[in-house]
Amino acid sequence: MDFTFDVAIKNRMLFKHFLENFTLDQLNKVPEGFSNNMFWNIAHTVVTQQLLVYKLSDVPMLVSDALVETYRKGTKTERPVTQAEVDEVKRLLFSTIETTKVDYNNNVFKTYTEYTVSTKSTLTCVDDALVFNNFHEGIHLGYILALKKYV
Repeated sequence: MDFTFDVAIKNRMLFKHFLENFTLDQLNKVPEGFSNNMFWNIAHTVVTQQLLVYKLSDVPMLVSDALVETYRKGTKTERPVTQAEVDEVKRLLFSTIETTKVDYNNNVFKTYTEYTVSTKSTLTCVDDALVFNNFHEGIHLGYILALKKYV
């Protein structure tokens, strides 16, 4: 799983680049034809990783319920975010992955509730969730790359 975690960290570094190199207005902008902004896509990946890995393993998540409710699947940008919210998500980009790696290596994820994702693949264990999460984050990186052309 070292490679899987390496890919996750590298993708999160790309997300961090967007958070640090685009203005708050740019991160908040929802261009015509899009449902969400750059920030929503990044925060959504943090939340989704927690749901897929921790929640489905019946292990307490590392993010707040409020963050989950705001950025989980099926949500959309509702309001502009503050710089403090950007800073919090930027911190969570890495702390969540680092803690997940430690927890994985310490065999914290003992059980897993099977879950069928939007691609119709069924996750049956935490290893599946970690691999699928990288695919999911790649999809949202694609959305962010498209959005940056319009902000």
